[in-house]
Amino acid sequence: MRIRFWGTRGSIPVPGKDTIVYGGNTTCVQITLESGRTIIVDSGTGIRPLGEHLLGQGNPVDIHMLITHIHWDHINGFPFFAPVHKSETKIAVDGAPSCMKGLSIPFESKMNDGFFPVRFSDLKAEISYIDRIKYGPLRVDDVTVDSILLQHPQGGLGFRFSAGKKKFVFITDNELGQVSHGGRNANDYISFCMDADILVHDAQYLPEEISGRRGWGHSDYVAAINLAKKAHVKRLVLFHHDPYRTDAAMSEIIIRSQELAAGLDLVVDAAKEEDELVC
Repeated sequence: MRIRFWGTRGSIPVPGKDTIVYGGNTTCVQITLESGRTIIVDSGTGIRPLGEHLLGQGNPVDIHMLITHIHWDHINGFPFFAPVHKSETKIAVDGAPSCMKGLSIPFESKMNDGFFPVRFSDLKAEISYIDRIKYGPLRVDDVTVDSILLQHPQGGLGFRFSAGKKKFVFITDNELGQVSHGGRNANDYISFCMDADILVHDAQYLPEEISGRRGWGHSDYVAAINLAKKAHVKRLVLFHHDPYRTDAAMSEIIIRSQELAAGLDLVVDAAKEEDELVC
């Protein structure tokens, strides 16, 4: 599997001179399987450049899309995903139970019209709802996708991608150490992430910030490192960067994180737009 980051930011896109290194687009991650098939996780603003990239390859776009939850920063790029305006495009959608509602609501609403000049029903792509993963593992070619409930307001799902002995886990918008929002406890996340080759986890806040943000559904980097340590993860990638966090501040977080991980068999880094990892 190859994992490429197209959007790494949380809450709201923040383009500008202070977010060039780690990126200003909101959540979107591309996973390319050994078969060549593409899975996209979330459709934040990062999905716009991903769409241009896919069309630039010259082949019809035939993808799976997994939606963690439908908060605005995870769906607001979908109207600008160019493949949805192509009749040859096929998109199989799964994830959070409300995922199809989330993808369609930016286009129109029964209570109001005028959010976007194109209606969802007018999109040319073939968009189908699989509705599979809530019943158990989803199989996509040679990869098995499992899910876990998030500790986040209105809920959501994290995903584990397994291919042979390789494991990639993606968990964003998740508040570690808190049992609320109808989610899981700490041991559930440890089991879900156990022996992962790569874990991408929400680390939006600093430890000194988290006490004033309990219940917001996000973690600090120390909690993410502790999870990775207990689950014997090989590589931890911090994700869902705070919109107020500049490149300089992100680099300081990495220094602190690597100091905490010193002596552990754990590599720690932060997600950067267009970076690619191999699992």
